[in-house]
Amino acid sequence: MKTKTYLKKYTNADFYKNGEFQQAVAIEAMKDMFAHYDVPFTRFMAENMWVTDFGLGDFEHVGMGGIFWINDAEYGYFAHAIYLLPGQMIPEHAHVRTDFPAKHESWMVEKGWVYNFSEVGEDTPDAPAIPATHGPVKSRNCVKQEVGDILRLKEMETFHFMMAGPEGAVVCEWANYHDNAGLRFTHPTATL
Repeated sequence: MKTKTYLKKYTNADFYKNGEFQQAVAIEAMKDMFAHYDVPFTRFMAENMWVTDFGLGDFEHVGMGGIFWINDAEYGYFAHAIYLLPGQMIPEHAHVRTDFPAKHESWMVEKGWVYNFSEVGEDTPDAPAIPATHGPVKSRNCVKQEVGDILRLKEMETFHFMMAGPEGAVVCEWANYHDNAGLRFTHPTATL
């Protein structure tokens, strides 16, 4: 088992060229983290992994990588791996009912650790700062979620997000079917 901490190696200077998001560089950054954590980069991952800066132009701080292992509307189930570089956050969001039920999620940290934020619960004193590019959030209750910890969405259709600790994170997510039409961000211009 590796004892050295995974350290941040990339900045926005690496992820953007002439203002354009460089997805290939972002995937290489994720692969670098995978190598540290002994996460095999499989053929399925090479063909299906995605990265996004959610249109906010700040992948260093607000973005993620991921892979949908399964997202089955007919049987109503979903399995997802979330990849976050050191200090990176997913924009605050909620999942609402559409033609499908609102998405209900559970998460388990596999590598690294995250702050798991929710709008449900008391404000957490001394919570980590939210990147300026994201702006204000409704989710002010946060817990540190470490390897093996399993948390679930506290209340349906509520806002929530994750922010990786300084070592980055690999998080397993299980849920009912994910319908993108039900995804709502608090940031006015965030998109997938």
